[in-house]
Formats: sequence, C-alpha cells, structure tokens
Amino acid sequence: MAGSSILEWMTDDTVSRFYDEFASHYHLIFDNWDASMTRQAAAISSILQRESGSDGGLNVLDCACGIGTQSLGLAKLGYRVTGSDLSAGAVRRARAEAAMRELNVPFYVADVRQLDELPMGGFDAVISMDNALPHLLSDADLAEGARQMRAKLRLGGTLIASIRDYDVLARERPAVQGPVFYLDSGQRRIILQVWDWADDRRYTFHLYITRETPSGWSNFHGASVYRAVLREEITAILASSGFANIRWQFPNESGLYLPIVIATAIG
Repeated sequence: MAGSSILEWMTDDTVSRFYDEFASHYHLIFDNWDASMTRQAAAISSILQRESGSDGGLNVLDCACGIGTQSLGLAKLGYRVTGSDLSAGAVRRARAEAAMRELNVPFYVADVRQLDELPMGGFDAVISMDNALPHLLSDADLAEGARQMRAKLRLGGTLIASIRDYDVLARERPAVQGPVFYLDSGQRRIILQVWDWADDRRYTFHLYITRETPSGWSNFHGASVYRAVLREEITAILASSGFANIRWQFPNESGLYLPIVIATAIG
C-alpha cells in the first residue's frame, strides 16, 4: 500500500483489533517483561513522588494500560492504580496478570477520549505510556483526550505521558526499527518494526515477532497507525486543555525509554 491508501483501512476498530491480537504477545517485545515492569514503575514512582511531595500511596489512573506493564509495577509499589485501555483483549490479559500476582487493580475498557465513562475520578495522577497518544490522528482527537485526562485529575494532579521523539523521527522518516535479538533459554527471539510513511506525519507500523521454539519457528505480524505529533504541538494542546507547568524529560533524565511530558492540572 502506498500514499494515502495506507490509512484508508485504519479506524479506531482496527487499532483496537491490533492490540486485541497483540495482547498475548506483548510481553515478548521486552527482553524481560517483569524486569521492565519493575524498572519503569520505579522511574514513574520517582517522578510522582517529586511532583506530589508524597512518598507513595497515590491514586493513579493508567489510561492506556495495555496488558498492565506500568499499572502492575506501580501497584506492587503500593500505589492505588486503576487501568483502562481501548483494547478489550489487552484489558483481559491485564486482569489475568493482576490476579496471578494477587494485585487489586480494577481494569476497564475505555477510549482515552471517553474517560468520562469510568465510574471514578479525582486521581492524583494520570499516566499514558508507551507512545499511546499518537494513535490519535488529529489535533481534535488529541485535544479531547487531553481534556478527558484533565477531567479525571484533581486540581494540582500530575499528567505523565511518554511519546516517541517525533521531532527527530518526522524529519528522518525511518523505514525500519530494529531488528532486536533476544535469547530465551538458548532459543532466539527477533523483534522488528517496518514503518510505511503515508506523508511526513502519519505512518503505519508493521510489528514482526519471530520466535524459535522446540517445534520450529513461530511468527506474529500486526499493523497499526501513528501520527508523528511534535512536542510543541502536544505542549500547546495540553496548555489549552487545563494543564500548566508543562515540561519534557528525556530518557537520560527520567530513566524511561521514551521522552515524557509532565504537566500539572489547573482550574
């Protein structure tokens, strides 16, 4: 597929369908999912404690929770976490992972643009990690997501979102990310992304996971779409949606693997 046709078949349903299908494979993109869960939770916790002046126990909404990478890690640290995600399949797995770890984390199916469907509010923090917000393909959708996240926060609450460095990527328009090679008890695992750019801002990414198993090689392929939204655009949208004190941190500062934006909810 080339040009604008790349995006013709991409809708909210196809994004959720990708994550439904990806849910059982999601942990495979990490060298060690549990170790990454612990590492990311520690980094997010450090930011939340600094922003809130509290040493823990905060009420956190993870509004793009996926299979629970950040939700479960924060819950293990004692945070009171609620998770939501567009993908019903991801939410099912997150619930199963929480039950297996004996963690009390309620998970809901909800689009970030419809967080008002969740039965609770007044959160100390809302997080949206792993480049989830760039699935919103217009400024209007991103602004609605920002307003919904603000509405779930108490006054003075903290927003943290991680986003790829599209200020660089939109200029370079890379065609490939990876491959990355891991070993699982001597058996190889290969992660590769192929990016098909529709224009200078939107691209379809194809994710390939190839695993060596005792019975041969297994393969997963899925595709979804992102918009390369720039930092100044996100900053402006947050500023017009009830946030102030908006600033960016990079991995060498935050300990997380993507740039993050931090903002404070105002009246």
